[in-house]
Amino acid sequence: MTLSQHSNLDSILLVIYCFVDDMIGVILESIRPLLSRPDHHTPPTKKRSLVAAELATLAIFRFFTGHRNWKDFYRHLKTYHTRDFPALPAYKNFLVAINTLSGLAAVLLEGFMRTFRLHTPESAHKFADGSKLETTKITRSLSHKVTKGYASKSKTHTGWFFGFRLHIVINEWLEILGCQITTATEDERRTLARIWDDIVGMIIADAGYIGKDWVAKAKDGGKILFTAVRANMKKLMTKAQHQLLKERQKVEIVFSTLKMRFGIENTLPRSVLGHAAHYAWCLVAYQLKRFFDGRKESFTEPVAGLLA
Repeated sequence: MTLSQHSNLDSILLVIYCFVDDMIGVILESIRPLLSRPDHHTPPTKKRSLVAAELATLAIFRFFTGHRNWKDFYRHLKTYHTRDFPALPAYKNFLVAINTLSGLAAVLLEGFMRTFRLHTPESAHKFADGSKLETTKITRSLSHKVTKGYASKSKTHTGWFFGFRLHIVINEWLEILGCQITTATEDERRTLARIWDDIVGMIIADAGYIGKDWVAKAKDGGKILFTAVRANMKKLMTKAQHQLLKERQKVEIVFSTLKMRFGIENTLPRSVLGHAAHYAWCLVAYQLKRFFDGRKESFTEPVAGLLA
């Protein structure tokens, strides 16, 4: 049964918890030998009212409830899930815990990407692109302080924006194989070169990735970089090449889902860590949905096993 087929949010919450709890159990078991025991040099950390599996479940669950911010989601939990989470902390502590666990979100995200890369045939087409993540309106960029020094100003075909840029490589099944969030002015080709190491086969991209050096670098790494052409270039495409570029629209579906359905582009976080946590948990939620709603039956190993 897919997540979309569950009739209510309670069922979705249960599925997410069971899955996340198993994954975290494997992670903790694999890193247990590296963990230091508390002593007078490293005192034990403060015990939270919710364990990591519960907090991670709630962080992911938010993106399936349709709430655009953590405060409205917290109110939803207090109204409808007090029996499920009787030890739910105060809102401020809850938000701190969610942001603090952003490192765990990154580990879970890497586990999903590794799994999807492993089960994507070399013959399958991959698609690369980048999209803006606005952190404030461009008219307020001079007075904006939350991401000052981290975000930057750049321009897209729709105009100027201030924020970050999300770079992704996906496969034919809309699963994210690699991703990175950079400043808005980062060169898309350089970012792609940082995330394509474990990706093989043909990568289809738009004209922003044109460059002889990058085609050669892709070939050296066992990849084929196929890009669109600019309007001022004297180069013709075959029907087959044109069809390949039409397939690239799949990456726009992913960006649309992340922004319209999961709300990844958000100006509400009040710290850089808050933005990082929001992006990370949103991407994990998207990957989890793709895992359950996509080709789950074709996976011979659970995601958790690949994190060990």
